[in-house]
Amino acid sequence: MSALFQPFTLRDVEFRNRLFVSPMCQYSAGDDGVPTDWHLIHLGSRAVGGAGMVMTEATAVSREGRISAADLGIWSEEQVTAFKRITSFIEEHGAVPAIQLAHAGRKASTHLPWDGVSGPVDVADGGWEPVGPSPLAFNEGYAEPHELTTSEVRQVIDDFAAGAERAARAGFRVIEIHEAHGYLIAQFLSPFSNQRTDEYGGDFAGRIRLGVEVARAIRESVGRDTAVIVRVSASEYVEDGWDLEQTIALSAELKQAGVDFIDASSGGNLPHQKLRVYPGYQVPFARAIREQAGIPTGAVGLITSASHADAIIAGGDADAVFMAREELRDPYWPLHAAAELGDEITWPKQYARAKR
Repeated sequence: MSALFQPFTLRDVEFRNRLFVSPMCQYSAGDDGVPTDWHLIHLGSRAVGGAGMVMTEATAVSREGRISAADLGIWSEEQVTAFKRITSFIEEHGAVPAIQLAHAGRKASTHLPWDGVSGPVDVADGGWEPVGPSPLAFNEGYAEPHELTTSEVRQVIDDFAAGAERAARAGFRVIEIHEAHGYLIAQFLSPFSNQRTDEYGGDFAGRIRLGVEVARAIRESVGRDTAVIVRVSASEYVEDGWDLEQTIALSAELKQAGVDFIDASSGGNLPHQKLRVYPGYQVPFARAIREQAGIPTGAVGLITSASHADAIIAGGDADAVFMAREELRDPYWPLHAAAELGDEITWPKQYARAKR
């Protein structure tokens, strides 16, 4: 069997293979952040398609934490009930259901990507005031965020913990904390977006405090059986910004806080970032974190071929491969990849007649 289709375990959670579906925003939630049939089909088809883990899009822990008004949320019992149908279907078809908990911070209250208008929605048009570590707008045309008070920061921690507890009751076996791509926790990490002078700002220890405290609170809220992972942006791609060295140090702290796995991405916090994109361009981040922080990692970033994904696992670069756009193009990509690599995996009985 190829390395890619070897089983994998985190705590008590067993994955049938190392192909994980990344969170991909769908901007299709119903009223007040409730998942819909779209999410059942979107996520469920990836489980039928053979992925080892299927993760929801960024799911807000509070109303103000949504990227858009059409984002999923996990702040109500109505949302818990709706998610149970989805997690049950994912597990029934052999994949592990996972959820990404998020808060958009200063990048909140934006238009939908197909609205034909980019950037934030004004309060007068149904938007809301964004929040952040400091009153620094993300980019030209974005609103200056409300600077969170120390007590409000602690409320954010409580919101993440409560969201995780609801997610576990909804049937999610893996909780991912979104600390990447310029959303709230990543905003606290960066010296460019965090200019606070309280215990949640200043030096490295202060800037990572929110992310570590969120991880610790979530671990306490879900107990020992649920796997807790963190998505990080390993580099801001700007001089004197957040970088791989700091990410490795953060990952070691997160491990001590009860985190089991690091999902290594990059960028997103600064509009003037400069990066060179190519197949597997973020894989070296996953390897460095894995080796130097001593924690399992996932690799992501323009990984599109079965042979490349398998080589990443076989070569010790990462413990799993996250895929997004390829899974959008083809929900059954893992089944096709297994055939290409010569692995025998079980097709859904309803589709077995099409197996080649």
